[in-house]
Amino acid sequence: MKNEHRGKLTRDGIRIHERADFAGMHKAGELAAQILDDLAPHVAVGQTTGELDRMIEAHVNKAGATSATIGYKGYQHASCISVNHVVCHGIPGSKLPKWKNDTNRRTDDTLMDGDILNIDVTVIVDGWYGDTSRMFVAGQPKPYAERLMQVTHDSLMKGIEAVKPGNTFGDIGHAIQTFVEGHKMSVVRDFCGHGLGRVFHAPPNVLHYGRPGTGPVLEEGMFFTIEPMVNLGRPETKVLSDDWTAITRDKSLSAQFEHSIGVTADGCEIFTLSPAGKFHPTWG
Repeated sequence: MKNEHRGKLTRDGIRIHERADFAGMHKAGELAAQILDDLAPHVAVGQTTGELDRMIEAHVNKAGATSATIGYKGYQHASCISVNHVVCHGIPGSKLPKWKNDTNRRTDDTLMDGDILNIDVTVIVDGWYGDTSRMFVAGQPKPYAERLMQVTHDSLMKGIEAVKPGNTFGDIGHAIQTFVEGHKMSVVRDFCGHGLGRVFHAPPNVLHYGRPGTGPVLEEGMFFTIEPMVNLGRPETKVLSDDWTAITRDKSLSAQFEHSIGVTADGCEIFTLSPAGKFHPTWG
């Protein structure tokens, strides 16, 4: 696409986009967020992750957009759906792995009462990538699961508050880490946010932990995701034999929220705001 390489690169390889590029990111981000808004009523006890993914793919196609994940490194689904102790990259339709507090015998991908799940969707609209994820609940969550989701959501917003020109990526990670650890939870180190725009993944790696004043300096026109993954237990993860599904090593519960943002002259714009105000599972 003729505009793919518009804008300069910093010495860290981070693209600085032009003001006109924000409109494309807002359009892509809004569609990704709208898909998750529309999916919310269908996340329920007895629903399957495979069926949720089929709904997402149908919505993407109806909008005339493209799923960024179908065909990406061999992946064949329009979403990642990560349930309970799955940290990220859960494969829709796969048998749900048993976690330490699961007293039910799981034989497939059917959601049960109290399951919490992250659904991650990335779409391509007019060449721009909209990437977002949020938590959902099937039935009634346990109090500790509610607390985990709230801390994870609030940690994302703490990270976003640190985004403004002159601050560093270390400032973002530090804001998230100190908030999460202050609530006696842990930040996953093995996965991070990333730059995006007219590409799915680009510099920088956006770590969700760090020291103030370290890392590249934020500049107006940078586009990237912030997507903290927070565990009730220890931060370590492992990837299952399917080469995608990442779970907590101690099988503790995990949660994640993700926004795509663009740095402005005095802060940032969030591209993936929920049109219906349903970004948090207890809203709307």
